[in-house]
Formats: sequence, C-alpha cells, structure tokens
Amino acid sequence: MRSNLWLQAYIGAKRVFSHCITVVMPVRATPVRAIVGGLALLLMLLTIGGFPGDLFGQQHALSPPTATDTTDTLYTRQPPSRNGIGKVYLGREISKVMGHRGAEWLERPARESKERPDLLVDSLPVDASDTVADIGAGTGYLSFRVAPRVPQGNVLAVDIQPEMLNIIRKRITERDVTNVTPVRGTVTDPQLPTDSVDLAYMVDAYHEFSHPYEMMTALYEDLTPGGRVVLVEYRREDPSIPIKTLHKMTEAQTRKEMRVAGYEWVETREMLPRQHFMIFQKPVD
Repeated sequence: MRSNLWLQAYIGAKRVFSHCITVVMPVRATPVRAIVGGLALLLMLLTIGGFPGDLFGQQHALSPPTATDTTDTLYTRQPPSRNGIGKVYLGREISKVMGHRGAEWLERPARESKERPDLLVDSLPVDASDTVADIGAGTGYLSFRVAPRVPQGNVLAVDIQPEMLNIIRKRITERDVTNVTPVRGTVTDPQLPTDSVDLAYMVDAYHEFSHPYEMMTALYEDLTPGGRVVLVEYRREDPSIPIKTLHKMTEAQTRKEMRVAGYEWVETREMLPRQHFMIFQKPVD
C-alpha cells in the first residue's frame, strides 16, 4: 500500500515537470529527461515527507503501524475453547474476561503471600511526580498501593466496567485518597490524554484484552517519549502454576505482541513467585 503511494507520487510529479519542460524547452534530449526524473523524485520526497526506509535497505519503526494495515492479518478465528473467545491474536487465543462479579477474588487475602504485590509495587520504575496508568484496574487493588509511590503524581485507574469504577470511587472517598483518578476506558482505547503517561502497568489483565493491538497502539500515543509499560502475567511456561492456561502468557509470546505494537523490550524480571514482570518502552525519537 505504501509502495503504491510512492509510485503514484512519483508519476504525478514527473508529469508536472514534464509539462513544464515541454513548454519552456521542447527538446527530447536524454539529459532533459534525466532532469525531469530527478526533479520529479525531489518533488515526490517533499510531498510524501522523506525517503522510504527500504530505499536504503532499512526500516524505521519508531511508531507502531496503523491498525488498518495490520488488523486484518493479526487476528484469526477458531471455535472458542472452554475459557477462550475464539479470537486468536498472533497465535494466542484470547481468554474470557473476569467480570465485576469476580471482584472479591481480586481482594483475596492469599494474594499477599502467593503473589507478593508489595514486591511488584516496589519494583515499578516510577518517580514521585509521575503519572501512572493502571490499565484494567479492577477494584483498584494495586492503584491504591501504587498511589503512595507517586505523592506528587497521579494514578489513573482505567477500567471498562462501570461497576469496578464505582468500587474505586467509593474507596477514594473512604480512604481520603487524592491522587487516584478513575477513568472509563473502552476495549480499544484507555481514553487517556496524549503524551501524558510516564508508566502504564497491566497486572493479569492484558491476556483478556479483546482488542490487544488496538489497545496497545492507542496507549502508545498516550505515553511520553521513553514512557514505559509493565506487563505482569502468570508464567505459561510453568504448568505447575494453578491458573487456567489462557490466563497465562509466555515471555516469548508477550514480547512478540508488544513488538508488533511498536514497543521495545527493556528487561524481564523473575522476582515474583508466579508471574513474569516484563518491562517495555516507547522508543524515543
């Protein structure tokens, strides 16, 4: 599609210059044709906005590809498995969503010892004044734990379920917290201001996104240059972890999906008992 755009621009520019040359210098000499071709190429570059990456054997991928170019090939369909929705993204079937009726499970006491959320929060790469987005915040279990780490900043607690956001609002009032803000997102967009988020994290949530490519490319625009994304997912490589398979992810699969959305992998930490702690970033121009 992009190659056609370049070709059309070149042909159009050449016609313009050919007409001009014919009017002022009706000569059929080869040097004149060379001049026409060169000027056409120059006009094409000025019109399109630079040289195509593959013109010199390289590709520049500092921003993710547009959804219209890729979504038709990234998603496929299959009969849904017991815990899946039948939509497959880059070889991974997307899992069903745990709705607001599972709110109590998010708050289970055993989570403290079996998953070490305290260690997770302490490991987030944030500064005191950062704007942090908790994507798939649920009840705000982690939002309220992260808030003290950004006393001059803000935690944007994003969820698509109004019932979950109501729980967060109630707790903001009960706990008199001033730096947690509930945000109603959609399945394709977290609905955050452009170029405003220093760190976004998703804990056991990304694998449930029905539109992971659209969500992550939308979030890409909301991150500041060099902004980071932390994905925490149960290790699918370990069959002993007592979580349904579709609710776990391998590091390799996660890195593949994030790369397609335009992110760079920074590092993976394995300090949590059951989960990968994977850090990605938006490239700096």
